[in-house]
Amino acid sequence: MQPSRIVSQRWAALGWVAGSAMLLVFLSVPAPAQQKLEQVAQQSAEAWLALTDSGTYGESWQQSASLFKAAVTHPQWAAAMRASREPLGRVVSRKLLSAAYTKSLPGAPDGEYVVIQYETRFEHKQSAVETVTPMLDKDGKWRVSGYFIK
Repeated sequence: MQPSRIVSQRWAALGWVAGSAMLLVFLSVPAPAQQKLEQVAQQSAEAWLALTDSGTYGESWQQSASLFKAAVTHPQWAAAMRASREPLGRVVSRKLLSAAYTKSLPGAPDGEYVVIQYETRFEHKQSAVETVTPMLDKDGKWRVSGYFIK
């Protein structure tokens, strides 16, 4: 075998190994921290919304952030949901519009929040925007601290 061909084969093999190593490094790099926080907060929000959608307002209150529970009592929350959500009917569709991480919100203490907006279609309301705001609670878990329908 010609020496130049051996060198070429070795370089090709090294190139494959280096390329594979680079691919592994690329695949093992974690997603940006902020994006991961937004995704975890969104999962929490969607689990909470499922409780609210099913009419289990007591459970949704229990699963809310401590800040939320300090501002609204369980009976107040249930009454507010019966008055605002039940006339809308069941959720027909819900599509994520945005999720934005922030450390500051008007009227709320500094902390870690993700403001999430969904375009939602209800049985009796064709177009609404739901804003759900999970926060990183005292125990390190994301829990909903605010909810608004427009």
